[in-house]
Amino acid sequence: MNLEGKAAVITGGSKGIGYAIAEALAKAGASVYICSRNRDELESAIDKLSALGSAAGKMCDVRDEANVKAVLESCERHFGGVDILINNAGVGYMGKTVEDTTPGEFRETLETNLFGTYYACHHAIPKMKTRGGGYIINISSLAGQNAHPGMAAYNASKFGLNGFSEALMQEVRHDNIKVSYICPGSVNTYFGGDTPSDDKAWQLQPADVAQVVIGLLEMDERALPSKVELRPSKPPKR
Repeated sequence: MNLEGKAAVITGGSKGIGYAIAEALAKAGASVYICSRNRDELESAIDKLSALGSAAGKMCDVRDEANVKAVLESCERHFGGVDILINNAGVGYMGKTVEDTTPGEFRETLETNLFGTYYACHHAIPKMKTRGGGYIINISSLAGQNAHPGMAAYNASKFGLNGFSEALMQEVRHDNIKVSYICPGSVNTYFGGDTPSDDKAWQLQPADVAQVVIGLLEMDERALPSKVELRPSKPPKR
């Protein structure tokens, strides 16, 4: 895909991995449309992205289908369509057993990480078909294939996301819509209560995930890396 002038929606695009992806896309010439639940973070991110190219955005809680539909419609009005969808918005309550996880936390995790992706794909696919195709990239996790105690809710959401992505890939490939999902290991962000610090410099950086996204989008049309696993090259020895 030639990214120049393509319209890209990035959920959870105001910080962390989402912002790094939006920044890389803007530098590559794409028009980027981001969403976030935090107005101040959203406005700050849009300002920075606008210095690189065409950028816009809207507040959105991806648990709300109407919010997600409005984001995609707004992108279409701003940039003429939707060519790329990056489902990045996510939450995680780490270190909480099933017994300690509240029903509200479990519901929020599944509704954000899995339902939000479904809503975005559901409303983006018809728009991509009118453009002759597109690319959907879902940001999953190695926790979508490796279960850990204290992460049952997050595991459930990402295991589900991986299965959803693989089925969707087979549904839309003949509509010229590619679907890939990326499973990063530890990334140096504030996600899930983590705190970036010098002693965690071994972790992946958001820009590493963004680089994979750009590589997928620029791959020859005949090739589809449907799943990418991305790990820190030198984690601490156990």
